[in-house]
Amino acid sequence: MKKSILVLWLCCVSLLGFSQSPQRFFPKELLTQIGVYYYPEHWDESQWERDIKKIADLGFEYIHVGEFAWVFMEPRKGNYDFRWLDKVVDLAGKYKLKVIMCTPTSTPPAWLTQKHPGIFIRNSEGQTAFHGSRDNYSTSSDVYWKYTAQIVAALGKRYGQDARVMGWQLDNEPARSVDFSPASQKKFRGWLQKKYGSIGALNEAWGTKFWSMVYNDFDQISIPNPRLQYGPSPHAVLDSRRFSADQLAAFLDFQAQTLRKYIGKEQWIMTNYTSLRNDPDYDPQRTKNLDFTCYTNYPVHGTGEMLGDKGFRVGSMATLAFMNDYYRMVRGVYGVMELQPGQVNWGSINPQPEPGAVRMWLWHTFMGGTALNCTYRFRQPLYGSELYHYGIVNTDGVTPTRGGLEFSQYISEVKELRKLYKPNQTPPASYTNRRTAVLMSIENLWDQNIQRQTSQWQPYDHVTKYFKVVKSLGAPVDFVTEQSDWSAYKVLIVPAYQLVDNVLIAKIQQFADNGGQVVLSCRTGQKDKNGHLWQARWAEPIYKLIGGEVEFFDLMMPDTEGQVSFAGTSYQWNNWGDVLRPSPGTQVLATYTNQFYKGSAAVSQTKQGKGTVTYIGVDTDSGELEKAVLQQVYQRVGIQTTDYPAGVNVEYRDGFWVAVNYSSKPYTLPLPATSRILVGEKVLPSPGVTVWME
Repeated sequence: MKKSILVLWLCCVSLLGFSQSPQRFFPKELLTQIGVYYYPEHWDESQWERDIKKIADLGFEYIHVGEFAWVFMEPRKGNYDFRWLDKVVDLAGKYKLKVIMCTPTSTPPAWLTQKHPGIFIRNSEGQTAFHGSRDNYSTSSDVYWKYTAQIVAALGKRYGQDARVMGWQLDNEPARSVDFSPASQKKFRGWLQKKYGSIGALNEAWGTKFWSMVYNDFDQISIPNPRLQYGPSPHAVLDSRRFSADQLAAFLDFQAQTLRKYIGKEQWIMTNYTSLRNDPDYDPQRTKNLDFTCYTNYPVHGTGEMLGDKGFRVGSMATLAFMNDYYRMVRGVYGVMELQPGQVNWGSINPQPEPGAVRMWLWHTFMGGTALNCTYRFRQPLYGSELYHYGIVNTDGVTPTRGGLEFSQYISEVKELRKLYKPNQTPPASYTNRRTAVLMSIENLWDQNIQRQTSQWQPYDHVTKYFKVVKSLGAPVDFVTEQSDWSAYKVLIVPAYQLVDNVLIAKIQQFADNGGQVVLSCRTGQKDKNGHLWQARWAEPIYKLIGGEVEFFDLMMPDTEGQVSFAGTSYQWNNWGDVLRPSPGTQVLATYTNQFYKGSAAVSQTKQGKGTVTYIGVDTDSGELEKAVLQQVYQRVGIQTTDYPAGVNVEYRDGFWVAVNYSSKPYTLPLPATSRILVGEKVLPSPGVTVWME
């Protein structure tokens, strides 16, 4: 009996430890810690000490190793060789560097893939992957899970109690498009049976009466394939995305559970997701056993938003800002594992970044609250698929690149800031008062992308549009979920939230009733959680909330223009327009001024309890209408905002103000006379950074 109680107590202690904030791993006075990827397996052993010493001399504080090194850790099945990795860890310790140890599951060795070809992923056209690259395995393969458990356990046993290892990264940039392998098909059917319980419930959820797609048994189901099937059930496609993300999360959680059997309480576990996009292949919210999450970002690779004549060399302000705020939401702490050190090789066009851009990106991740900064990679490779990818040092392995020097400068500046850090610093009330919540769901992005209705609709870009507007008004952003506590916010933005239920609608209603300002945008409330339209008037469940009806929506051609008038100013749109019919007492803020519905409401606002609900039915390219409406929403409740130009972002962190400039023009910051500038100048260059205290 005593033994059982002891075991139960130990389990509770373990769970309690895991439930603690991941901030415990990162002393606040360090602000952020800076490191670099190093691949000793790519270089002659005689160069390792020279390289690691150089890393330390440039100011880096840790190295990141091992994520592609499975065959060097286990050259043959069960034959482990960590002697080379031991030497690298020893050298890191010698030069006062910590180590992030990675599990190498992104690159299974040839001996494994040859023996078990069934582990490979299969694409939508039935083609099976093969050995010769990375990320070629199926997360549904039980065989791969078995080998994963073995290598992860071996690593955990070897380094789990090593004080020089600060933490662990699982896999590398884990993302999976839907896998059509036999293993995945089998797991999908099991996932569906667990979710729905009966085949009748699945048929109802998937709407299989349409086109006579009714199933009699779960064994009849295959993963829907839009490439090979004409118009598969959109509800089945949505479930396949959910399943794929759940499988990936389960694979990561399995690795974390395996590691925790061996690692010390001071070592953390995370993974590094890629940047979000319109149709993401993952959902970071689905993992349960990681301490926190990280992201990777490469701002300059020939695509994306480009402001002015420097835009293609500087990248998008919104992307890094969005990643900061989104990944901070997932666990409260986040890191940036791969930040572009210079020119890359894999983009559609790969220009040189503008001098100063790398340093600005680093400060931009800092201002969002990152606990870790890291870059891929220390040395530019001399062979392989990424041999044109810059590193911190050039191809000679010694000479720092421009990006390497900018990293070193940033590290020196952060270390100076640490001397000025004071605990318990709080931002001014004018800043916290405009803190804004943005409701975000990966499932909504998936569902909209399945049936976009217009080639001009990009789900993530729509959310980003509102995000950029809020940032231009100087408001800090917290992404929230349906389960989050919203009570600390005065403003809640719900952009294109297509999948709703009565519980969510009631929660938004309560937020407004309690005095909150709610902003909904077009496409919100059209469907239930299964992706079905309501058996009611169009989007009817939100009618009471918005104080009116959505009569219908319209879509323009790329070369046509819809027009809307708001506060005496005309705005153009052609992406999406919800035509509204306000109820008595609901105020019309903007009206359509052309097309056959000229004079109909495009933007409305209604009082709900102590607050208001504003519905913006139009999606514009410029975002200027959305900005004008949001300015009015903030002003209505006395929230003071700013008006930063496009590309300028200003944030407060730990007693420091930080501003960055992605535009092509200098910007004079409106600093109080008492400000103390620590980095940069009052005139913010392009690209550039200014850090100050008030």
